[in-house]
Amino acid sequence: MWAYHYKVQIDFSRPGKPTDNCHIETFNGSFRDECLNLHWFETPCEAKATIEAWREDYNESRSHAALKELAPAEFARQLVFLSGPT
Repeated sequence: MWAYHYKVQIDFSRPGKPTDNCHIETFNGSFRDECLNLHWFETPCEAKATIEAWREDYNESRSHAALKELAPAEFARQLVFLSGPT
């Protein structure tokens, strides 16, 4: 199993408690509504290209209210800059 091989800790939300993992639930909803539900993939390569384009837009271009209207990539760059050298 992939998760076991890479020592990933699996943590499940309690049934009926989406607030246990609200940031993941929000991402999953956006991904499904804006990408998966809009496309019928005919090949794995087509799925990979479409999903990668959506992911790039989500992380590089789109503003996120939880990040003070910054895109995640810009938020991360500012965080690294403000943290200074390590």
